[in-house]
Amino acid sequence: MADVAKLAGVSHQTVSRVLNGAPHVRPDTRDRVLAAIRELDYRPNSAARALVTRRSQTLGVVSFDSTLYGPASMLDGIERAARSAGYFVSVTSLRSLDGRSVQEAVDRLRDQGVEGVVVIAPQTSAVSAVARLSSSVPVVAVGSGDQAQVPMVSVANADGAGAATRHLLDLGHPTVHHVAGPANWLESHDREEGWRRTLEEAGAPVPEVERGDWSARSGYQAGLRIAGQRDVTAVFCANDHMALGLLRALYDAGLSVPDDISVIGFDDIPEAAYFIPPLTTVRQDFGELGRRALEMLVDELDGTALSRTHVQISPEIVLRLSVGPAGRG
Repeated sequence: MADVAKLAGVSHQTVSRVLNGAPHVRPDTRDRVLAAIRELDYRPNSAARALVTRRSQTLGVVSFDSTLYGPASMLDGIERAARSAGYFVSVTSLRSLDGRSVQEAVDRLRDQGVEGVVVIAPQTSAVSAVARLSSSVPVVAVGSGDQAQVPMVSVANADGAGAATRHLLDLGHPTVHHVAGPANWLESHDREEGWRRTLEEAGAPVPEVERGDWSARSGYQAGLRIAGQRDVTAVFCANDHMALGLLRALYDAGLSVPDDISVIGFDDIPEAAYFIPPLTTVRQDFGELGRRALEMLVDELDGTALSRTHVQISPEIVLRLSVGPAGRG
């Protein structure tokens, strides 16, 4: 920093103010300092700064199965929000979200000097693990429904599923069949609950649930079973990948979407608009999810956390060509 100050012809304190974004620096002075920084290829020593400020500007994230679109998109949203807020992110990805694994992951992140931790907790076992955490740093859970015992942010999955089911009923379909996700996933539970409650409130029959594992293969297998039921006119899938498999199974069975059967998914993956037909689905705002999680964690760090510790992000239906009125086929 002294070398930068000498080359720019300013004081050490002025260089510090420029690096920290202080507003009271003349524009020409700021330009000279930035030019000197570029010429010398100066990089602030984050370890030294952390010793002085006792702030590492680093947050930890405990993730699970980032090959799946939902957890991967949550992680991306958190990382983007952290960068915008001026924080680095250290990520630990786990194969299992049991209590011991989550505690060990949080301990490793604490050893790296993180100031707080975000846990992406989409399974019931993860919620139990988060509730039992012993940690001296703030923890925020993401994607854990409303069951977490720590501050948390989630998508209003039940509301999104209910809106999708209601949309199909409003188009005249006598009921809506459901391809659910794994029983131990909170998102799957909430989406199934929203679907079921909406049918019951409308006085519509509640069909037996077809259960998949989030994969297109499981959606295809469920679709073959559904294609053999001649009274099915509408299906709500708990994610878009299973909806993709379902569309292929219906095509192989000689059924037309949406003329014979209407299909709605959940997530709005980037490929959903290019399915045949383009998929009507429920969109989640993962960027907003990440931003709110980081906002909640930073408020905890700054001691300005509000009493509200459960934030839900509302999803929205994206209408495409896989849905139509009942009775067209």
